[in-house]
Parts: sequence; structure tokens; C-alpha cells
Amino acid sequence: MDVGALVEQAREGRPRAVARLISLVEGASPQLREVMAALAPLTGGAYVVGLTGSPGVGKSTTTSALVTALRRAGRRVGVLAVDPSSPFSGGALLGDRVRMSEHASDPGVYIRSMATRGHLGGLAWAAPQAIRVLDAAGCDVVLVETVGVGQSEVEIAAQADTSVVLLAPGMGDGIQAAKAGILEIGDVYVVNKADRDGAEATARELNHMLGLGEARAAGDWRPPIVKTVAARGEGVDELLDALDKHRGWMEEHGVLAERRRARAAGEIENIALTALRRRIGTLHGDSRLSALAGKVAAGALDPYAAADELVAGVTAEA
Repeated sequence: MDVGALVEQAREGRPRAVARLISLVEGASPQLREVMAALAPLTGGAYVVGLTGSPGVGKSTTTSALVTALRRAGRRVGVLAVDPSSPFSGGALLGDRVRMSEHASDPGVYIRSMATRGHLGGLAWAAPQAIRVLDAAGCDVVLVETVGVGQSEVEIAAQADTSVVLLAPGMGDGIQAAKAGILEIGDVYVVNKADRDGAEATARELNHMLGLGEARAAGDWRPPIVKTVAARGEGVDELLDALDKHRGWMEEHGVLAERRRARAAGEIENIALTALRRRIGTLHGDSRLSALAGKVAAGALDPYAAADELVAGVTAEA
């Protein structure tokens, strides 16, 4: 496969080329390093927005409404919709692209469903590299919709420039506002389905929660609360305005660059740990591991010292 030609086709906005690049990422292709090397000089232009929240709050509907608003503003949009994995095929089970079918014929929109494949935290393991592909393909904005797993779904905060947390009235989210976890990662909060009873109460409880948070100095960002009815497109322009304001604030205060450096550091660390884990995984049955296990079982060595010795041996071979 000619990676250079594939990347060039992706830059031209050809959906098939973008799809093939993301498939190489998901499949951990032997050409993945070559792909990432070719993409590196082309990245850094996309604004990454993560949308998270409990199942049923309207993440896919809100994402679709945001795509409509962004396209109206003339921006190219990429969407990564992370879905639960099929226990049989390992593929994406729900396919949120069905809910975004109205954008399927728009050449300025690329939508991809990704399977978690058992990865916890609401994202697929390959999501950071897939974001790079969409960034390099010329997307102005990349929307990442998480799987919807509940309070532990906080990984998106490390992958997005701006994290949007969605809630809906009547789903117990008022109680969740008092808990640590998912409701502490938001840069923008959205109370969707605001035409339902209890929307005002949910917004008040959120506002109270934010007031109980860390003390903010003058000029610090205070997450706004936006009320929407995404199914009718109501409040979506206000949400887009809140996103633009947050991006402007981050650029003004150097927060955007710092977040992207932290994201790159996490990506490097994960790749290094995966390589090390794979190398250690090949040691089952190796004489070194067997000898160390014998010492630990006999009480001659503690497991931490044995692990240190094993890691030192493995890294010395690299």
C-alpha cells in the first residue's frame, strides 16, 4: 500500500482514503508507524470537542445538530462515534451513524463509528490516532461522541480540547451532580431535552455543583450551562457559541497548547507501555521469568524487586 498516496487522497477529502487510514489504525497495521509519520506534519489544525454523558441524554442527536450548525458556518467536520463492541465480531454494535444519516451525502462531513473492543473509559483504544487522521484530512472540527458508560467515562477529558457533558431531566442526573467523576470534567454543560419537566431544576443543581467546586481566580473559565432541545435544533447555536468562547479563552491563556501537549504526552506513554507490555507478554515460559517466580514463591525475593529486575532486563534488550 502506498501510504503517501493514501494520505494525499485523504487531504483531498476522499472518504474512502480516510476510511482506509482509520482502518489501518484500528487494525494496528504493520504500516501504522509509516502512516503516523506521514500524518504528523499535517496535524494540529482541528479543534477536538468531546461529547459525553449517560445513555439516553441525546448525545447522538446533539452531535448531529452540532454538525448541522458547524456546516452552516462553513466548517469541515469529522465525527468519531464510539460504540459498544459486539461480543461476537468485536465491531461497533449500535452504529450511531444511523442517527446522523442526514449528513451522509455531505462531502464536508466524515462520520465513523468505532468499537471500544473492551477498552474502558468511554473511548476506543485507537481514538487518539483516528483523531489524528481526521485532523490531517482537513477537518476544522472533530466531534468525539463517547460510548455512554456512566460516571467512569472521564477519558474524553484527556483527548478533547473541550469536553461537553450532557444531562437530561428526569434521569437522576440531579443526584449525579453531587458526585465525583463524569460531572467534574466538563468545560461546557448541556441540559438537553429542556422542554421536559425538571429541566430548570437540573440546571439549578448543576449551577450549585459548580459553585461548590474549586475556587476560581479572576479570569478563570467557569463552565456555562446551556439548555437545548437538540431534536428540534433549539439552543444549538448557543452551544456552538459557548464552544467558540471556550476555545478563545484557552488560546488567550495558553491552555489549549498545554492541553495538546498533555494529550501528546499521554499518547506517547500509552504507545510505550503497550510496546513494553507486549514484550513482557512474550516472556511466559522464559527462563528469567521462571527463575524470578521461583525466588518469589520461596520468599527469597519480593514481587516488586522481581518486577524491577524483569523490567530492567527487558528494557536493556530494547
